[in-house]
Amino acid sequence: MSAISIEVLFEDNHLIAVNKPSGVLVQGDITGDISLDEMVKQYIRDTYKKPGEAFLGVVHRIDRPVSGVVLFAKTSKALVRLNKMFADREVKKVYWAITTARPEVENGKLVHYLRKNQEKNISKAFNKEEKYTKYCDLNYKMIAASDNYSLLEVYPKTGRHHQIRAQFGKIGCPIKGDLKYGAPRSNVDASIHLHARRLELEHPVKKEPLVIEANVPNESLWNVFGDMVKQGKLDK
Repeated sequence: MSAISIEVLFEDNHLIAVNKPSGVLVQGDITGDISLDEMVKQYIRDTYKKPGEAFLGVVHRIDRPVSGVVLFAKTSKALVRLNKMFADREVKKVYWAITTARPEVENGKLVHYLRKNQEKNISKAFNKEEKYTKYCDLNYKMIAASDNYSLLEVYPKTGRHHQIRAQFGKIGCPIKGDLKYGAPRSNVDASIHLHARRLELEHPVKKEPLVIEANVPNESLWNVFGDMVKQGKLDK
């Protein structure tokens, strides 16, 4: 996989962040499909003429049909520190989600309890604690809207399996294209309209503030909402 296939958002000696396209796995699985970490390793080998295996640490993941920022560690020191930062929830994650309905509350908080079904790769959200569930919460605000869709900026506080997808499905506002969680139809390319927009953190080695932002996919609905946000339009 050539270096030209990777959209690099940030890179230094310790870190590399890329804008993952929807449909690409962050790490390889039983499908054997080419994964993002392998693409980034190839980019490092090609760019820096490194022989053999390039070191790359995976510190977090986003779902296959989701696009956006994915951060990797290029050194073992950065990997250890980033793992701790993510575990301690010291990294702020910001997502953009296009939902097929408008939430009743435009700026709110969702609290649920999630139960993961490993075999079906799906999570079910409950309003109260049930057996084998885990607490999850997120904050959100609506930043643009059209007649049929709403663009929400989402701030997950916990990092549960399919959390954003399951929580918005639970309140009747499924993410566009997300059949698993109640969307009426799939997207042609099997993507869903959920995008990891931004990561905010302290650089694990340099100890400086770091903000990494990824542009939304070049797709008609994303482009429409992107233009609305740039123009400061919130259609009420």
